[in-house]
Amino acid sequence: MTTDQPYARAPITEAIIDLRVEPVEGLVLAELESCRDGESETYPTKTNLIRAIGQLTLAEPSESIVHSANSEQIGFLFKSADEKQIFQVHREGFTLNRLAPYLGWEALRDEAHRLWKIYRERTKPRRVTRIAMRYINRFDFPGTGIDLKDYLRTSPEVSPQLLQPLASFLMQLAIAQPEIKATLLLSETALLPPAPNISSIALDIDLFRTDDLPADEAKLWQLFEDLRRRKNEIFEACITDKTRELIG
Repeated sequence: MTTDQPYARAPITEAIIDLRVEPVEGLVLAELESCRDGESETYPTKTNLIRAIGQLTLAEPSESIVHSANSEQIGFLFKSADEKQIFQVHREGFTLNRLAPYLGWEALRDEAHRLWKIYRERTKPRRVTRIAMRYINRFDFPGTGIDLKDYLRTSPEVSPQLLQPLASFLMQLAIAQPEIKATLLLSETALLPPAPNISSIALDIDLFRTDDLPADEAKLWQLFEDLRRRKNEIFEACITDKTRELIG
């Protein structure tokens, strides 16, 4: 099976590298914000990263439901001038997002590694608890009411006794990847098409690992190479030759 197939019209709309950590005690927002020191020209836009917290309470004796909500700032989000590249820093970890156009694995990996080293030096996390790689692909297939099996080898199976075709769908599978001690979350969903007579589908490949993560930096990033190879294998396993023809 081809595991690193270049496509002229690669369907990647977003690529993500994510590391979760056990933070050092007493980490403050100023230390997280310092991750942008020296990077303001490359990432000029700063946004506060907010986590909302909601609570439902059963109020006696009337037994009415009382809803309350509050929020807290947990970090920062920094965007490039064209808003195609975003890196997030927060108490629980670091994320780099690359939006289309995708510039290739080496560019994504090298920038993520460079920014991660800044995050690690400024925040001094105790250990890495989870690594993840996620690729979101968008396919615009010609026609409406298409048979998904013409294009995707992994797709929802609908009983022939039910009305066809699918108007919309959302499918998610969790599949163990024991060879690399990882888990795959594979999602497919219908998207709003860009024009009439088009069927748009998202294929979301999310690979993560939480067990047996090395403390050694070189070995940790070698695991991302393992995830990347598996991601490519999964992508190829999910599409048909008809889809390969469409994406070149």
